[in-house]
Amino acid sequence: MAGVLGLRRASIPFIALALFMTLVAWESNATADPARRATQKIKHVVVIMQENRSFDSYFGTYPGVDGLARNADGSFKACVPSMNGPCQRPYHDPSLVNQGGPHAPNDAIGDIDGGRMDGFVRQAEAATSCPVSGDVDPNCSPKHPDVMGFHDQREIPLYWSYADNYVLQDHMFEPNLGWSLPSHLFLVSGWSARCASPTDPMSCENDLQLYDHLWTKKNDYAWTDLTYLLHKARVPWAYYVEKGTQPDCEDGQMACPPVKQSPSTPGIWNPLPEFATVQQDGQTGNIQSLDQFRAAATSGRLPAIAWIAPSLNDSEHPDASIATGQQYVKNLVTSLMCSPAWSSTAVFLAWDDWGGFYDHVRPPKVDANGYGLRVPGLLISPYAKRGYVDHQVLSFDAYAKFVEDIFLGGQRIDPRTDGRPDRRPTVRESLSQLGDLRKAFDFSQPPRPPAGVRCGK
Repeated sequence: MAGVLGLRRASIPFIALALFMTLVAWESNATADPARRATQKIKHVVVIMQENRSFDSYFGTYPGVDGLARNADGSFKACVPSMNGPCQRPYHDPSLVNQGGPHAPNDAIGDIDGGRMDGFVRQAEAATSCPVSGDVDPNCSPKHPDVMGFHDQREIPLYWSYADNYVLQDHMFEPNLGWSLPSHLFLVSGWSARCASPTDPMSCENDLQLYDHLWTKKNDYAWTDLTYLLHKARVPWAYYVEKGTQPDCEDGQMACPPVKQSPSTPGIWNPLPEFATVQQDGQTGNIQSLDQFRAAATSGRLPAIAWIAPSLNDSEHPDASIATGQQYVKNLVTSLMCSPAWSSTAVFLAWDDWGGFYDHVRPPKVDANGYGLRVPGLLISPYAKRGYVDHQVLSFDAYAKFVEDIFLGGQRIDPRTDGRPDRRPTVRESLSQLGDLRKAFDFSQPPRPPAGVRCGK
């Protein structure tokens, strides 16, 4: 009997140690693998891309951000030189229709001015007048610039409400120095290039200008894009295009009435139809009308990955109304919030380039191609941290990285491993400066109901 009791007493420390180690392992597994937790929670990623706004022009006065600095008397510290008079300080602009400034790569370099961030007014003043129909030429700008104007909750209450209830990213940069077309190419592929062959990815060379794509119908995107990896992994995707108009000319003119935009018309905001991978994989049908997005969301048939491109009137691209664009975004997000997919969805809302508007943050140098100017970025999700300002350095490459980590096991658009090599200078998703979007989620919480929305009413 004494021997049995002694054995039991001797076993107690080992049992306690085993229980302790089991608890430690359980806690470690529950918290140490954000990729696994994100994969379990997020089944749908939706990227809504709007147009031509800098971070400071929308959120420069939002509390807690890296925004517009003030002097002790409340005035703004920044005073940007003008060619036609005294320097100009940031000012509240109540107008819902803006003009913006030139936003070609050379204009970005001029705006940044060696890191002084003081070229915005001069670049706008030096540009020629734009036609009323829209900024059809990336080098075009009004003679009387409004690039130092900013908005706040008085003009964009919806976006400030999203920031209050979800996540605002105050170091989101456009992926390159330049305008809309290269930004949209980076969005879906991590690169902007010119190709000698329509099907050979090794024939493609780095190109951030791509102005000839405005005027010709020969736009061959032969390099590898994210849909190639999604298709191989059988992950459903869709690129939704709002029918309307796009701001380009098909005949080489520098100004023209906007041409029609639809899923079947490749263009600045709809590049995927001309990617060789999309054609070869038989997935051109995944590029669909925005009406199909609304039907998919309502019926619970939303694909795993969705990008959404606006028409000109809803885009917030000068000279479109920011009120109209805001209502468009509200309708999209509300349709998701009131859909069966809400509890497993992450919505990313951004603006594709800075549109010539002032921003005080110097873009970080990450590789030969970018980043460009800072733009607004928002994360809207039932798992998003409430009222959180994400200070990580981000770019549109972070969206691809997020998708790859959750749906593709960390596979990158990498010439060494993706089975379709091209000549891209860097694998953008793997850059050391790029943050991790998963850090802005709280997956330990139950999915929150949508803020400020009453579904079914």
